[in-house]
Amino acid sequence: MASKIPEVSSLVCEAQLAFKATYGGNADTAVSAPGRVNIIGEHTDYNDGFVFPMALPLVTVIIGRKTQSGLCRIQTLSEFADKPLQVAFKTPSSSAPLTRDVSGFDAVVTSSVPLGGGLSSSASLEVATYTFLESITGTKATSLREKALACQKAEHEFANMPCGIMDQFISTMGKRGNALLIDCRSLESTLVPLTDPSIAFVITNSNVRHTLSGTEYPTRRRQCQEAATVMGKKCLRDATLQDLEKHRSSLSEEVYKRAQHAISEIQRTEEAVSVLRNSDYTLFGKMMTESHNSLKDDYEVSCSELDELVAGALEVPGVFGSRMTGGGFGGCTVTLVKQECVDSLISHTLEKYSGKPTFYVCLPSEGTQQLAI
Repeated sequence: MASKIPEVSSLVCEAQLAFKATYGGNADTAVSAPGRVNIIGEHTDYNDGFVFPMALPLVTVIIGRKTQSGLCRIQTLSEFADKPLQVAFKTPSSSAPLTRDVSGFDAVVTSSVPLGGGLSSSASLEVATYTFLESITGTKATSLREKALACQKAEHEFANMPCGIMDQFISTMGKRGNALLIDCRSLESTLVPLTDPSIAFVITNSNVRHTLSGTEYPTRRRQCQEAATVMGKKCLRDATLQDLEKHRSSLSEEVYKRAQHAISEIQRTEEAVSVLRNSDYTLFGKMMTESHNSLKDDYEVSCSELDELVAGALEVPGVFGSRMTGGGFGGCTVTLVKQECVDSLISHTLEKYSGKPTFYVCLPSEGTQQLAI
């Protein structure tokens, strides 16, 4: 059976109990921000391409209250978070709008987004934190785009991860019942309705994470830029597969394969969204599977567990397509399947997969929001 996704209200109650025990009294502010699954368009965002994520009902919740202590005190309820689980630090001295009005705060963080699962627990935390600071200071971002970019900057500068804009955009701008097509060059986004009750997206967490992923992501990004430079392009969004073939002799085989994935995936994502608008789930699923094969063979960011999950899913009648999602080297797959075949997919995976998977059957959900408390 699929895992039951906790209601946001239950996460708030859990956090409130911890808040009382840790700080005394009640929190007066609560916010949430979702994780995401990228349906198609992987490793294209930092190549100025297209991505197609949807926000999940899996969320990070922060509750808290403003104080005059001069300290920011934060407790996390996630047993899998980096230690320590409680921290306290002086209020940052900054002229930035969101920090100059912070005299201190107490906060508790809890989340239903699996850590290290490729569902963007990091962006969920960043966007929830920004929304929390907006709430306690009364100072809002001038636009959702500004908010997403500020959160991306935090991941670049604090976590030292040169991510694209997709995760922060969808966590900020997601809308219930819609996926979001994002042009990572213009930063324009288009809501695409996903409300057909006859289909479902099943996210399968392999529950493995290979440690080499931390170094491989920046390496792939450098390789893409190297290929673009050799072709005289600003980035791979500007290149075609014909351009790539013309310059093949000037590229190492590895860099060639990386570029081949990125260029084909950018084109595939744009075409796939048009196909989905026409409710052609058979062709859309085929494109999802092509995306996985490209990530496995050319970009080499899959792993045996993800490949096993995808291969098993494709054996099930009613499955249109399946692929790894997220950065790779473990984490999750996303599978498009007929709603009536969801249980068969889960049963077959449990029988065939050598590991211990977790399943989430998800509908497109809302982006970050302030909650009642």
